[in-house]
Amino acid sequence: MITDNDVVPAADTLTAWIGGVSTEIGELSVKVASLLEENLAGRSKVSKAALVGLDDLAREFLGKNSFAVGAGTFFAGDFAEEGGRALEWWFRKNDGSMERLDADRTPGSNRYYDYEKLPFFSIAASTGEQTVWGPYIDYLGFEEYVLTFTAPVYIHGKFIGVTGCDIRIKDLEPLIMPTLRAIPADAALVNSSNRVILGNSGMYLVGERIKPGAHNEHRVALNVPHLGLSLVYAT
Repeated sequence: MITDNDVVPAADTLTAWIGGVSTEIGELSVKVASLLEENLAGRSKVSKAALVGLDDLAREFLGKNSFAVGAGTFFAGDFAEEGGRALEWWFRKNDGSMERLDADRTPGSNRYYDYEKLPFFSIAASTGEQTVWGPYIDYLGFEEYVLTFTAPVYIHGKFIGVTGCDIRIKDLEPLIMPTLRAIPADAALVNSSNRVILGNSGMYLVGERIKPGAHNEHRVALNVPHLGLSLVYAT
């Protein structure tokens, strides 16, 4: 019979990989804060001039981390200058080139992107910690399942937004599926809301919510601070 001891090696492998992503996001947050502090030069609002260099940081991140399909920064509404860009987010196109996300920020429009209410922004803003949201279908970008990792950005102790990256589930699969398949049981990586990120069998489908408490279901928490990820397996 499979036990937690049989699953721990897989959990450790996933913890190491996701912890690496978390480290990269943390480093990006520090770089963004440092650049903005320099560009703002004491001003309290982000103008177009203050964004200079943020595109380079996003594209550098995407160039270094092939697992990510998008990266950049979302600003808190009261921090962005009126009429200016409220986000600096870049994504990798199918041909490998990179393009800035052009989101509709017009309240009341059919495609209004009110990102401040989305968990990847609101949780990081309220907790001051890194977070991961998904899998969710990214209707404004790729129209497929995506995970978004973010970290809050602070300047002189003031929260000014979040920075992070998007990872498509189809890009995540070849990276972590071998680890899941090494588990001799039905198993899945799940988020803090008990939604399946990726499973090794038809028992665990991407995006479905697992009802906790099943007598044959067990859970091993991944030791990545604040993300609330777990490895679930059935016996």
